[in-house]
Amino acid sequence: MKGIKIILGSLAVAGLLGFSLNASAQENGNRDENGKIVRGAYETNGFLDNWFIGAGAGVNGVYDRNTEITIGGLATDLNLGKWFTPSVGARVGWKGLKNSFELENNKGSESFTQHYFHADFLWNLSNALSGYKETRFWDVIPYATFGGLLAKDLKAEKDWEYAGGLGLLNDFRLGNHVDLFLDLTALLGKENQIDTKAGGRYVALPTATAGLIFNLGRTNFDRHSSVTPVVVPLPFTTEQYNALKGRVAQLERENAALKNEIEALKNATPDTVYVKQESEVEPVSRTFFDLNSSKISAREKAHLDYFAQQVLAKTDKNYTVKGYADSATGSAATNDRISQARADAVKDYLVKNCGIDASRLNAVGQGGTDQFSKPITNNRTVVIE
Repeated sequence: MKGIKIILGSLAVAGLLGFSLNASAQENGNRDENGKIVRGAYETNGFLDNWFIGAGAGVNGVYDRNTEITIGGLATDLNLGKWFTPSVGARVGWKGLKNSFELENNKGSESFTQHYFHADFLWNLSNALSGYKETRFWDVIPYATFGGLLAKDLKAEKDWEYAGGLGLLNDFRLGNHVDLFLDLTALLGKENQIDTKAGGRYVALPTATAGLIFNLGRTNFDRHSSVTPVVVPLPFTTEQYNALKGRVAQLERENAALKNEIEALKNATPDTVYVKQESEVEPVSRTFFDLNSSKISAREKAHLDYFAQQVLAKTDKNYTVKGYADSATGSAATNDRISQARADAVKDYLVKNCGIDASRLNAVGQGGTDQFSKPITNNRTVVIE
């Protein structure tokens, strides 16, 4: 009994420790301008996105209420799963168990092999409570498991029995497509599955395995473009209030001066102005994007269609597709990545949907900028020059 308490206690401690570390140390890239954690909504991923395969090995134990726990047998894992949202996923798999147990009346021990075929419901606790973060190093994922135990090499009452239990999957990120995992599981099955004949009705099968997870297809989630982070106003100090009041007064004076200049211009006699008309004015196109997104909206696609038809299709010149991000939000590395992704998205659309020769377009990410003035959303753009 002491052994099973140790294993179950380890499951609880690992879960609490993982949650504490994730909540306090890792959440620095999924917050809004005011430091508030941003959760959902997320776009539904495609059928081929966010699949994973896991394989590992470790140890297992056997415990019956009338016998001491036996630990040290071999456990192997093979799983296939998919994440439907950042917090909810499922997997199916096979777990192989090899161990032995003491026979009654000190008649020695008997070894056995079991095959556990199961389906698991996964709940990513880190994403659910602390917000989705693609680059988080440690995700804590409790799960419920249910399936069937197939026993071999035993003179048991039945070869096949249902089993179920709880587990804790610790997922450590190594890269976009490879993770390290530590999987702790506590299974509960019928005692007659391994024929201990110790008078117990159920037998507990704790396991601990470690291995690698290989992430397939697209490995992240995009926040829905219609969701705008809520900006919560903060209380003003007296100093801030006075500064804003002075700024408002200054703007009012500047506004009055501009009105006077406009009135003076209206009453002034117009001068004769000679304008030299350039032989050719180079057209420029701009495409705008939502926060942290490289997805082209339907409205912007219509603009690109018009620009391609009226300008690009009527000349053989080469153009530079420059992507930008808003320097007021996100890190420099994030802005470099998203600006390049936006430039690539516009180039791909013009090539695939508008028939423009790819060799005429050079997609370049310019990183974060504030050169396009207010609002800051004007800086989340792609300029074709």
